[in-house]
Amino acid sequence: MRRRLAISSLGSWVGAAALGTWSHAARAQSAGVADDRVVLGQSAPFSGPAAQLGLQFHLGAQLHFEAVNAKGGINGRRIELQRLDDGYEPERCVANTRQLIGQNAFALFGYVGTATSLAALPLATEAKVPFFAPFTGAQALREPFNRYAIHVRASYFDETAAIVRQVTSVGIRKLAVFHQNDAYGKAGLEGVERALQAQNLAPVAVGTVERNSTEVATALKDILATRPEAIVQIGAYKACATFIRLARQQGYAGNFYNVSFVGTQALSDELGAMAKGVVVSQVMPFPYAPVIPLSGDYLAALKDQRGVAPNYSGMEGFVAARVFTEALARAGRNLTREGFLNAVEGLQNLNLGGFPVDFGPRKHAGSRFVELTLLTEDGRVRR
Repeated sequence: MRRRLAISSLGSWVGAAALGTWSHAARAQSAGVADDRVVLGQSAPFSGPAAQLGLQFHLGAQLHFEAVNAKGGINGRRIELQRLDDGYEPERCVANTRQLIGQNAFALFGYVGTATSLAALPLATEAKVPFFAPFTGAQALREPFNRYAIHVRASYFDETAAIVRQVTSVGIRKLAVFHQNDAYGKAGLEGVERALQAQNLAPVAVGTVERNSTEVATALKDILATRPEAIVQIGAYKACATFIRLARQQGYAGNFYNVSFVGTQALSDELGAMAKGVVVSQVMPFPYAPVIPLSGDYLAALKDQRGVAPNYSGMEGFVAARVFTEALARAGRNLTREGFLNAVEGLQNLNLGGFPVDFGPRKHAGSRFVELTLLTEDGRVRR
């Protein structure tokens, strides 16, 4: 229903402008803004093996946007988030991005994945459309600096450095890497290699899996043959869960470490009791209890959503929406894309209920927060 409403309202907006029925709104449309609303576009996986990442991020963002809209919106404008399914495939993401830009979305919000975001960002940059809070920590989206790319989360380099520090602090030296064979997996592999190199170490084995695949047999054989003490995984939840399950069945007793993009709750759900002892690095506040005011806000917003449990992907969408609306409010009533970007850069040393973000004119990565969590056999996540 929300999707139909968003598409319908966006279509009406574009249609009205085409007919020239409102002079002021037609002028505002050139900047992606109408008098009573601002429309955002999101391309993400809402089907396929990575669907839970897109669905939960979208739901988390909608929780905050709907609460804001219920109070009259920002500077009198409702926020509408139009979503399109890309199935976690770059080609579909490019087509979606062209459609969203062509329909004059004010900003692109909450894209999910490294390869998809890398495919979309050049289109956003060329059109001078803000590319806000992609659900990825890849360095290639952060360097070189791009004025139109805004990151709310820490990077994969931050996450893998934290993982390597933890692993080596307990005396582990034989570390293997299982990664998705694309830009996302390679970014994570580079992060692990950099962190290990600082200690004069290197991975003892590296295995890969293709995007949207669970064919892990070759990688499993190659990695287990080296008898690693721990395995870092840089992939989506279905492939990582398949690898863990098969490794345990073959008697592997070492630890598994995953970066946040895996989808913590989705991974736990896939593994069941086999999730015990799996470690996941997190870049967002703990979403399962009100450990900080921001977590409490998320849980309160989720309370009326029947059958929806809190999770890290939803929290990331909620936080991204919170940062977006803060910048939108500061941009003022005379809203333009450039004015919005200036407002983002003014979000310096901002405390979002216990979760700090800090942007600046040449600093579009707002957080470096990372903590490690442990999955349990009964489906819980422990800090």
